[in-house]
Amino acid sequence: MRPEPTDARVHAALASAPRRRVLDALTRSATPLDAQTIAAGLELHVTTVRFHLEQLEAARLVHRSRAGDGQGADGRRGRPRINYVAADPTQEDSREQLIDALAGALAAGDDGGRSRSIAAGRTWADSLVVDAGGVDGAGDDEVATLVHVLDGLGFDPVRGADEIRLRACPFRDAAREHPQVVCSVHLGLVERVLAQGGGDRQPELLPFVEPEVCLITMRRATT
Repeated sequence: MRPEPTDARVHAALASAPRRRVLDALTRSATPLDAQTIAAGLELHVTTVRFHLEQLEAARLVHRSRAGDGQGADGRRGRPRINYVAADPTQEDSREQLIDALAGALAAGDDGGRSRSIAAGRTWADSLVVDAGGVDGAGDDEVATLVHVLDGLGFDPVRGADEIRLRACPFRDAAREHPQVVCSVHLGLVERVLAQGGGDRQPELLPFVEPEVCLITMRRATT
């Protein structure tokens, strides 16, 4: 069942007939689809389909998942193909309610929840490594490991010389609503992953340097 158009982004996303066709293709499919498959089925250019998928994702009408291998975000190994599924509105509402409740609880501290949120992010990083039994295929330096972790979480990272651009965020709406909490959780995760690699980089997380992009800068500690 397609989510009801309850806000401006959803109205805008569904105003385009080709975009509705893309959403219908995902709704009808029993399995996730990538942009190439959708484009072939609808006889649209793959670049056009990717644009429509971005708009549908921003409106929370579709979600991305990853499968397969290709060129890695850090240039070292295969990067998973991006598949898409139509959103379940009931699950999405429950997820947002849970995130709002957790963010509200963390924000109760004297510093607006920043220190507690950073600590939560560090714990999250520890659990990711424990669950995975280590980060396989992540590369031979702590930044490559971080890119690998962020890619697996859906942040769509792109590595630069001393920075990482995050072109997606699985918690984007919550981050806009509770940046002090959500972005601090992500900073804690970044700090822990870098520290586990034994490096001396000191990260900063700059939220929404562009409308849909956040930036991690990493300067080396000075002695």
